[in-house]
Amino acid sequence: MKKVLLLLANGFEAVEASVFTDVLGWNKCKGDGTTQVVTVGLHSQLRCTWNFKVTPEKQLDEIILEEYDALAIPGGFEEAGFYEDAYSEDFQEVIRHFDSQKKPIATICVAALVVAHSGVLQNRKAITYSHSSSNRLAQLKEYGVEIVNGRVVRDDNIITSCNPSTAFEVAFTLLEMLTSKENAGKVKELMGFEHDVI
Repeated sequence: MKKVLLLLANGFEAVEASVFTDVLGWNKCKGDGTTQVVTVGLHSQLRCTWNFKVTPEKQLDEIILEEYDALAIPGGFEEAGFYEDAYSEDFQEVIRHFDSQKKPIATICVAALVVAHSGVLQNRKAITYSHSSSNRLAQLKEYGVEIVNGRVVRDDNIITSCNPSTAFEVAFTLLEMLTSKENAGKVKELMGFEHDVI
């Protein structure tokens, strides 16, 4: 079984977290059956960007990082306090651990900034929220990151993306890294992503 640590900061975007639980959950039931997601936070209760509350399965100090095969981090809003947790040393140590083991790290939107803050994206290719009204790309560049203009960017073990609309693409990319292209394609088809809109 491939265990995925879904690391949640206060102020995270619920939709960006749910794609990991859904895609990897579908794989557990209908795909090759090899993935399991565990939701983890720094607190016993977390607040999403839009204020509803979530109880993670475990707190960070209750888990053994070596037991996990991949890390997934949804983005969030500064106004909701996202970076307070995400830039904390406890959060950052998790990122450095997974990168040191070359295990997959999947991020959506501004979660790329969280990974960059840890230092592991220096001189590597990545993208973050790229809307013309935002300064997030400039912030990412300040970490010594090579900005790549793409929806989803993969540099070795790290996946980054340019906005919330990429969430499913990131989750399927992670599934492919953990299983196979064929299996990820099967789950994608089962979830209806191969069908045209009429």
